[in-house]
Amino acid sequence: MVFIWGCKSAKVIPTPQPPVILTIGNQQFKTADFFQSFTKNQFSEDTSKSTSLAEYLKLYTNLKLKVTDAQSKGLDTTSGFKEELASYKKQLVQPYLTDKVLIDHLVAEAYQRSKEEIRAAHILVAVPQFASPSDTLSAYRATLAMKGKLQDGEDFAETARRFSKDTLSAKKGGDLGYLTAFSLIYPLESAVYGGQIGGVIGPVRSPSGYHLIKILDRRPSRGKLQVAHILISMSSSASVEGQKAAQAKIEEAYERIRQGEAFENACREYSDDRTSKSNGGVLPAFGVGSMVATFEEAAYSLKKVGEISKPFKTNYGWHIVKLLNQLPIPTFNEMAAPLRLKVPTDSRGELIRESLTTKLRKNYEIDDEKGTRDDVFDKIDTSLISGHWKAPKKSDVDNKTLFKIDNEAFTVNQFYDFLQKNQEPRAKGTSLNVLNQYYFRQFQNKKLIEIEEKNLEKKNQEYGALLAEVHDGMLLSEMMEENVWGKSMTDTTAQRKLYNETKANYKYPERVFATILVAENGNVLNQTIEMLDKKPYQLKRKGTDLLFEPNQTALTQAHREALFEVAVTLMNNENYIVQVSGYSDAKEADSLSSIRIRNVVKSLTNNRITLARLSEKDYQKFYPVEEVARNRRVSFQFFSNSKKDVEKAINALKIGSISITEGVYNKGGNNYVDAVKWKVGSQKLKIGGKYVWIDISKIEPSRIKTYAEARGAVINNLQKKLENEYLTKLKERFPVIRNEEEIKKLTK
Repeated sequence: MVFIWGCKSAKVIPTPQPPVILTIGNQQFKTADFFQSFTKNQFSEDTSKSTSLAEYLKLYTNLKLKVTDAQSKGLDTTSGFKEELASYKKQLVQPYLTDKVLIDHLVAEAYQRSKEEIRAAHILVAVPQFASPSDTLSAYRATLAMKGKLQDGEDFAETARRFSKDTLSAKKGGDLGYLTAFSLIYPLESAVYGGQIGGVIGPVRSPSGYHLIKILDRRPSRGKLQVAHILISMSSSASVEGQKAAQAKIEEAYERIRQGEAFENACREYSDDRTSKSNGGVLPAFGVGSMVATFEEAAYSLKKVGEISKPFKTNYGWHIVKLLNQLPIPTFNEMAAPLRLKVPTDSRGELIRESLTTKLRKNYEIDDEKGTRDDVFDKIDTSLISGHWKAPKKSDVDNKTLFKIDNEAFTVNQFYDFLQKNQEPRAKGTSLNVLNQYYFRQFQNKKLIEIEEKNLEKKNQEYGALLAEVHDGMLLSEMMEENVWGKSMTDTTAQRKLYNETKANYKYPERVFATILVAENGNVLNQTIEMLDKKPYQLKRKGTDLLFEPNQTALTQAHREALFEVAVTLMNNENYIVQVSGYSDAKEADSLSSIRIRNVVKSLTNNRITLARLSEKDYQKFYPVEEVARNRRVSFQFFSNSKKDVEKAINALKIGSISITEGVYNKGGNNYVDAVKWKVGSQKLKIGGKYVWIDISKIEPSRIKTYAEARGAVINNLQKKLENEYLTKLKERFPVIRNEEEIKKLTK
């Protein structure tokens, strides 16, 4: 018997569909997505002027038409497109997978630490990073016992020499020298910066073992230096004869420099540092902890730019160092950006990654198959410790689920693959079980991050919108290149045709070519006019005079230091020319002043100053002065071909004294030009309390631009024409339907 029960059917309530503002062909675009895009992009390039909703809807429609066209052609399905988008995803996702608050803290902390240098010593009790718990505990207890003895009065340096396993520093009583931010791994750095002078800190764990640290000194940072050096290489195992030969060679180079030879020339002839000898021995800027201690000590002992050290020895050989630049600590604003790049790649990066995975472990459900995991660990042998482990070709756990993250399964074979790609040799004493646990957690963390990346598009509206924007932007670029940009740039026939049809649109108004001087007072204005009377313009800037002993022409070390400053001035000011003037006193031969000039010019050209930037004046015995010693001199007067350098020279005395501009002006383009009569020549006037001088060199009547002059504007107009034609075709292929009701809601 069949019983049939009758009842009223339950009323099914349909899930409300999100409102649609626009339909293009068979694609619908949600109001919410449009409005989010509008609120993000409503400001034009001029951020003070916003785009209206109606204007933005038109832009949005045109964008989606082009994207729809690209999708209809399958451009978003090609392997090339997918690879490029995946590459963008990797870059875009990173800021959403980091703890911004933690990074900001680490950046600020690193900057503050970089302002102080700390001299520290340490004792290392070695224990491998992945030692067994019993071995780790044993090392920890040994370190505590040693700390107790140190606190009872045992000498730290002597204890380090006897017991520290850091053989390099143990010889020096554990002394690590002066340190700054990033000199040590983060846990040790934090311990050092948290310590007080004389105190013993620790135990502090590192991958090498446990450390006891003693702070020896603290001082403000000395900033960075840039130096040039000459290196005579010498092996630590060199024979006595080899050591003497290296020392003799460096002393020969030093003596030639002391006698007046340019450092750069001696470097190119003597130095064994192949990477720097061709550019005069110049090394990248460095700070404390970047070079070996002896090199740093010698470099930082130089106080004046251009000063040269005596020869000194490091474990690389013999050096001579020349100070090129002293760089103070930059401001936080200057350092923040590079620090944000450095912090995640330093040992701090492990802290940042741990913060992320700890958060993800709370957000996702993880189901471990412990039995399977134990079986897998049983199949991994000690070859993993040496970094040569190979997965078994076949086993009873193949393809079994190792764990699940939110019901997504990850298999034994995937873990095997991860192990083979990421294994590396580990220290003697490593526990296989501890190492297995470490790799397992790393594999699990990797999968957690991958799942978070996949889910982020849905979980994070901002990231989803950004990714959609990049996706559409890539397709848009392809369609615009194919239909607009490429054609507009290469079709010269279409360019000329459009130019000839619309010549009247490409027109210069009447214009003047003028130089404008604006000064705060009449004296400064007249002084500037006088300086601009003759080119090159003489500046109010001179170099240090070189004074010579009677009948001497050779350059001394002091001379070369002064010449180095002249060379730096020229290198830093590309439009400068220097006049080199030579003088001799009444008792000297006339030729001495010209020889002095010749030696100076040779030295400057050796410092990479071209002859075109040098002007020579041989005054011999003319223009003598009362101080006889000053008649035996070479002097330097700077000139420039740039009016802006004249402006800088005058404003060096008082900022804002004068402004100099030059250009081509039409009516309404400049208030000062509008205020004078348009005629060739100079005119003075006073406007708004300012003293003004305008020199009009040329008046050009209104005219049609040539094709060459108008080409940029022509291409721009051709692009607009081609884009309009392209959009017209797209609207025929993909009908556009606007939901006016939704538009009205947004405009209220």
